[in-house]
Amino acid sequence: MAERVSRRPVVLIPARFSASASALRYRAEVTAVRLAESVYAAGAEPLAIHPHVPEGLSEAELDAAVRARLRMADGILLPGGGDVSPRWAGQEEHASQYDVDEVQDAFDLAVARVALADGIALLSICRGTQVVNVARGGDLVQDLGEGHRRYVHEVALGKEFPVPLDRMRVSCHHHQAIGRLGRGLRAAAHAADGTIEAVTLEGHHGWYLGVQWHPEDTSDEDPLQAGLFDAFVQSIGD
Repeated sequence: MAERVSRRPVVLIPARFSASASALRYRAEVTAVRLAESVYAAGAEPLAIHPHVPEGLSEAELDAAVRARLRMADGILLPGGGDVSPRWAGQEEHASQYDVDEVQDAFDLAVARVALADGIALLSICRGTQVVNVARGGDLVQDLGEGHRRYVHEVALGKEFPVPLDRMRVSCHHHQAIGRLGRGLRAAAHAADGTIEAVTLEGHHGWYLGVQWHPEDTSDEDPLQAGLFDAFVQSIGD
């Protein structure tokens, strides 16, 4: 008799819009391969979800529409991507901003609000963590310059971070960063220059971790980075 295979938990990842892809003739929706591989290696099934924002909806109506689409999710991963438009946090445009897409922004913000409100396990990475901060009423540092792009460095971990270590080596690629923390968010890691590198949510009834770095960059060779995906997937069954 064939061995019965248990269902992998489904982790939804909002797709990112791309102007082109070599295998396609048109504009594409993509998910980073290393990100999908990291989720899969941790035991979950990564599944891209199409970012769609119907016109004319209030925030509450959009959240209701997104909530209906997230019913299949056991967990959600908000990935990196282009810049978050400054307007969502009431900030001015900056000359350094790139790949801003307000449909993507509005969808990601709704996903963040719904996941946190409903206690769905949520891991946010880079842009995704900035989205969560804005969704909670915080704002962003619009440009750190080149200091955190293509940058491998050590971060200092606080007691709120889920790994019981003092320091961790991470791979960063960002120029926006968390500014004023949103409601309930607590800094859980810092770079040497004071940049917030990870956040948790105080009093949250679900599982949430936001990191500013890209754990998928080194998860195939660094068990600490792979362990973040493991902890995320394991939390789904808790």
